[in-house]
Amino acid sequence: MNVKIDTKERFTVITPEEAHLSVNMTDELNQLLLGYLQKDIPHVVLKMDAVQSVDEAMAENIAGIQQQFYEKNCSFVICNLSRDVEQLLDRKELLEIMNVTPSESEAWDILQMEEIERELLGDE
Repeated sequence: MNVKIDTKERFTVITPEEAHLSVNMTDELNQLLLGYLQKDIPHVVLKMDAVQSVDEAMAENIAGIQQQFYEKNCSFVICNLSRDVEQLLDRKELLEIMNVTPSESEAWDILQMEEIERELLGDE
């Protein structure tokens, strides 16, 4: 699977460069994304602008990856979904449990808000 990785100061943007994310890419995607939980800057934005479709199992896998990030108190935001992918997530009732934004800029806003929240909760 081809991806573009853009490391920012407080997060990493990972952009799959595939039109379709199939179930046979699951292990590779898991390894790539979950590896960030071990890094100094573990927060990830998954930018999906090139992806036009995903297998149902892959969609469920991405939701599971996001859950693992939040269990470790790390941010994981998905942005730039195609209409077809968004509709699939909605049909599978995954959209409401996933952290999805229309743009990378809004994903960055969510990451900042979550960072502030972690700082405030950490002070208590």
